[in-house]
Amino acid sequence: MSRLAPNGLARAAVGFRPASFAGTFVALLMAALIVSACGILLETGARASVPAQRYAQAQVVAAADQYARLVTGSGDSRSESASPLPDTARVDTALAGKAARVPGARAAVPDFTFPVRLDDGALTGHGWGSHAFTGTTLTSGTAPRTGEVVLDGAAARAAKAGVGDTVALETATGRAAFRVSGLARAGSGDRTEGATGWFTDDRSPALAGHPGKADAIAVLARDGASPADTAALAAGVKKALAGSGAEVHTGDGRGAVEDHGLAYARETLTGLGGSFGGIAALVAVFTMSGTIALSVAQRAREFALLRAVGATPRQIRRAVASEALLVAPLAGIIGCLPGIALAHWWFAQLKDRGAVPDAVDLRVSWIPLVVAVGIGLLTALVAGWAAGRRPARIKPGQALAEASVERLRPGVIRTVLGLGALVGGGFFTVFAARSAGDDAANAALGVVMLFMLAVALLGPLVARLCAALSGLALDAHGAAPATLAAANSRTNARRLASAITPIVLAMAFASTLAFMHTSENHVSAKQLREGVRADHVVTHPAGLPADAIGRAARAPGVDAAVGLLDTQVLVPVGSGGDRWLQGSSAQGVTGSDAQLAQVQDLDVRSGSLDRVGRGRIAVDRLLAASAGAGVGDRLVMYLPDGTRTSPEVVAVYGRGLGLPAVTMDRASLAGHVTSGFATTLLVRGGDAKALAPLGTVTGASGYAVERTTDRALNAWANYTMAGVLGGFAALAAANTLVMTVLDRRRELGMLRLVGATGRQVMDMLRWEGLLVAVAGIVLGTAIAAATLIPMTRGLTGEAPHVPPLVYGAFAAAAVGIALLAVTLPARAVLRERQG
Repeated sequence: MSRLAPNGLARAAVGFRPASFAGTFVALLMAALIVSACGILLETGARASVPAQRYAQAQVVAAADQYARLVTGSGDSRSESASPLPDTARVDTALAGKAARVPGARAAVPDFTFPVRLDDGALTGHGWGSHAFTGTTLTSGTAPRTGEVVLDGAAARAAKAGVGDTVALETATGRAAFRVSGLARAGSGDRTEGATGWFTDDRSPALAGHPGKADAIAVLARDGASPADTAALAAGVKKALAGSGAEVHTGDGRGAVEDHGLAYARETLTGLGGSFGGIAALVAVFTMSGTIALSVAQRAREFALLRAVGATPRQIRRAVASEALLVAPLAGIIGCLPGIALAHWWFAQLKDRGAVPDAVDLRVSWIPLVVAVGIGLLTALVAGWAAGRRPARIKPGQALAEASVERLRPGVIRTVLGLGALVGGGFFTVFAARSAGDDAANAALGVVMLFMLAVALLGPLVARLCAALSGLALDAHGAAPATLAAANSRTNARRLASAITPIVLAMAFASTLAFMHTSENHVSAKQLREGVRADHVVTHPAGLPADAIGRAARAPGVDAAVGLLDTQVLVPVGSGGDRWLQGSSAQGVTGSDAQLAQVQDLDVRSGSLDRVGRGRIAVDRLLAASAGAGVGDRLVMYLPDGTRTSPEVVAVYGRGLGLPAVTMDRASLAGHVTSGFATTLLVRGGDAKALAPLGTVTGASGYAVERTTDRALNAWANYTMAGVLGGFAALAAANTLVMTVLDRRRELGMLRLVGATGRQVMDMLRWEGLLVAVAGIVLGTAIAAATLIPMTRGLTGEAPHVPPLVYGAFAAAAVGIALLAVTLPARAVLRERQG
């Protein structure tokens, strides 16, 4: 480490060229900002937990695995991926008896939570046994027996009933009358659920629609149990339930059982912090490397003079490394402060959009901050070593000669690697274009990274080509500033490349992320408009009554009424050993295929919907292509509660983006979701007033708006990532341009001495800035197009949808940043010269 300690030469260089080092400092600071923010989100996702509320007084909780697990490969290549289940996986109620016999257990209570309809309202139903660990107490009456219910105050007021009265409730078993046996005050575990009713434990599984199943088994330790006793109890329960599929939880693990949003929060946070953070780190490395390389290149003359007066190659390399040690740690530490603020803002936005439970807290530790500073320092050292390698090893005389004129031929290693990245990007583009579904989308992700690497490595050659092409137009313009700008660009390709690369990054990533969403949203909205043929759409926040379909069908003028149970299923997609579980929207249909055709046009491409029924489903063509299934094949899928099934595909249709991607009969879904009530009723014909008693009635357009709001979080995430990455790269471009202008003080002063006016100098710089912006826009657009075309064809089956105003805004921002970044420092330099 002593060999890298800052020396006097490095400190003198920082003092002699403050503008160059300020630019490097800014680049390292911005990189630390974005990497630390992503690292904080990643760590929060990995360590996220919520304290137990409902199970706070149950020392041990046994519950089913709430993840679907897909195993691929075998032997050494065997791998397992896990995805959170869309609904709750349940355990056998009989396990409570086994857990209760474990030494140290005071009781083991099966827990049930299920929706109950009360006229136009809703209750949350539980088994009465849960009062043992929630603290719920009777205020009057007695515990429920068969055919009875205990209500809390809110439920009693809604039902306008007291002890001894009869209330009509609708559960998964249908509508029935229950006698109110008592009133209760909800305990701490039930207070957040609104109106509540308690039923007998032996009837609750059937009322929930899951006979013989419980959400979890709450195991209570004997009074006075110590932490050691609790650990022993948990171990005993785990041994007693071995082989049942139940997992045993203590501590904060109990909170994960009751709050299934935690699994999705972990996935969201780790996805943002990991996947996006990885891309952001690569972008940061690209921009930092370019800025540091430019900073070293700007001092080629100084290095040449040092070599001429006797400095050894080791001293030059040590000076460059010492400069990195002087600038990088401080820039990284300062950059982490706004990075923490960005992580806090990002996390709060995710909470506001319901992606993260309120009980989850942001974790800020030293780990992501050290990683952010370390990445900056390592990049600075490597980039500085690479840029300073040639001036350190060539002969002094040759160094002086090269310092006066830019070297035309780039390094062999850099050229070979750049050409390799270019060829690889082309290969992935062809592969993605020939693939379908998610295979095309995944291949397209490699396109943007390889092409960006090619631009970074072949920057001088790319810049020289851009300068040559743009120079023709500038020379044709005829004005002296334009001609001078063209000549400058041709003779200073390395300087031009350093400015072009960040703009290419900004355009490529911002366009890819933004237009990926606009393309998917455009196609889904179109499919939804064309697919919904119903005149009326009926919904209810508590779910629709079981007789809603029959009542709607009997309404005057109604031609067809179809009930839909909307949920999600998990489908293995991908090819070969690269397979994963994809969440796909699904609808359980109540009604015949003829009735469904009157309210929905799924655009059937093959097969027939009339065969949809028990063990037979219809799927969207894109999902079918991703899963490698067609009509007559068995499609492996996981139902919302994790039940694995392999129904036969009897139809493939084309509107699975705007409408659900899987269509099946409702009976096959109802037993695998928490609420078996239909969520949507599509009605053809009739009058809205006649349907109003069933719920909220809207037209097809209202249904389209409601369905597309589910994509709001993905849209926000894409736009936010586009803004963060694009903004970071744009600021890096501006930083680089400012560095180049400030380094040209002598050149600009010489132009003024030979007779150029201040306006002509400014015009020349504006032309150069415009050339940089246009070159960056064109290259970035080309990379985005090569990425988006196969990606959107795989995800939507159509070409990208690029709103002209959005693309125009991106291009205008790039031009504006480039012009401002050259104009403002140039004015300061010219003012300096005049002074």
